[in-house]
Amino acid sequence: MTTSRDTWPTLTYSDLAPMVDYVRRLVQIAGKYTLDQLFEPSWGNIVLAVTARGLSTRTLRVRDVTFNVHYRLLDGDVVIEASTGVRSVPLRTQSVAAFYTGFVAAAAELGLPAPGSTIAAEIPGAPHLDADQEVRAWQAGPAQLIWSGLNTAAGALEQWQAPYRGHRPPVGVMWGGFDLSATRYRGAALTPPPGRPVFMQRGMAEEVVAAGFSFGSPESPQAAFYAYIEPAPAGVDRWDWGTAGAAWDPAAGLAVLSWEAAVAAGQPREAVIAFADAAYRAAVDLAGWPGGLAGPRYDGWYASRTPLAVSRP
Repeated sequence: MTTSRDTWPTLTYSDLAPMVDYVRRLVQIAGKYTLDQLFEPSWGNIVLAVTARGLSTRTLRVRDVTFNVHYRLLDGDVVIEASTGVRSVPLRTQSVAAFYTGFVAAAAELGLPAPGSTIAAEIPGAPHLDADQEVRAWQAGPAQLIWSGLNTAAGALEQWQAPYRGHRPPVGVMWGGFDLSATRYRGAALTPPPGRPVFMQRGMAEEVVAAGFSFGSPESPQAAFYAYIEPAPAGVDRWDWGTAGAAWDPAAGLAVLSWEAAVAAGQPREAVIAFADAAYRAAVDLAGWPGGLAGPRYDGWYASRTPLAVSRP
């Protein structure tokens, strides 16, 4: 499959950063419900799916209520769809605390408790979500770009994941760091480093190859794809990352391919897949992963256009 560079949006960190920060805080509110679900390896249960309209939790069950929460970035609202009814909470210019109050009230009408925590995860120095009184502007244009960036990146990472035969959680947004994540596991346990918080202890308990996407940070103000191997094998800092512009970042401990470099490649989806494939090859060649876990990459069976059974004369 080929991809025109014109289909990939322009993502400028300075233009998107305020809305990325706002959305990151908002999605943590529904994300907290996922922490009380049955744990899946390396928190595979918590990711938010990139949908046709925004970001959504998977189907959750709390008490006797089955529900999901859909942050519809393209529509400017959050829909709580439950077995007990449906409620909508607007996304608008307001404080995170004000949104939290409205969300909890809507959830209560459906028989749902408030989220079990109000800590703003992975945002140093941030107030609790229900005490965050800073008024933040809701901007429809940047919200659409956030969705477009995540949707485009998810398409590439899902294509990378497709042929992997080992355990691979769904590609989705890890709402604490607000990065899109695609992970592959070989089934080998690790002893997590001591002194880490519980979520990191559980999240670092298996050998993993990961690729993902982030909108950037003040320290690294550019949208970029990343890849890493845990534990990092010797020689990974000298590895060929398969795509022009991709390089190892020793300070971050991961390989980086900027969004701009992927687009400049002419076929950005293929560039991202080549980058992530290079990470997996590093795991095989440098860390002893079995190469047979990655099968051939087919372009679909087209089953909808072929007979379901072979007719006999």
